[in-house]
Amino acid sequence: MNVLLLDQSQDGTPFLIMMLLMFGVMYFFMIRPKMKQQKDQDKFRSELQKGDKVVTIGGIYGKIAEINENSIVIESYGMKMKISRSAIASRQSNEEKSNSNKLKS
Repeated sequence: MNVLLLDQSQDGTPFLIMMLLMFGVMYFFMIRPKMKQQKDQDKFRSELQKGDKVVTIGGIYGKIAEINENSIVIESYGMKMKISRSAIASRQSNEEKSNSNKLKS
């Protein structure tokens, strides 16, 4: 009976190595790209300037009228809205700018 118990108690290093490898793969495929994406978004939002044409995460197109520390005032069709800086999704592309200019005329 004791011989069977001794055979079953093996060193746990292969299991530990496998778990560390799985964590490493998870880090490089899931966590690291998300951190890089967040860093890029923060850089983009810090570079915004008055007059930039932007799109919010809600799909609102507008032009930046005022920039504060944590908020931005955008103007769209004569209406001003105060939104959080984190609500800016992207700058308007040239194609989107030309489409919005066609709508105004």
